[in-house]
Amino acid sequence: MSSNTILIVDDSRVSRMLIRAIITQADPHAEIIEASTGEEALAKVDNLNITIATLDLNMPGIDGLALASKLLLKFPRAKIGLLTANIQEMVRQKAEALGISFISKPITEEKILNFIYG
Repeated sequence: MSSNTILIVDDSRVSRMLIRAIITQADPHAEIIEASTGEEALAKVDNLNITIATLDLNMPGIDGLALASKLLLKFPRAKIGLLTANIQEMVRQKAEALGISFISKPITEEKILNFIYG
């Protein structure tokens, strides 16, 4: 049985469904929490222990980088991946400075599984 509690935050329902399907196929026992905004994510994780999170960069309200900073304060050991089609070096550097992974879109099974289990 998996001990992973995985947070998926993306304003695209299709992206959340795709990531959930990839994770569920690889680890049917993982607890998966979905949110469409950073604010919703912060409200949902209040009494949880998040071990892994995938965050979209561009979302309404709090962006993925700001959300990562807030999550790392609460879950300093969490493995966090920033998903984005914005491959600018500045975004990569900000992700690296936070100590989180940069995952370029489009989302693929290989990218998600390499991030989570690699």
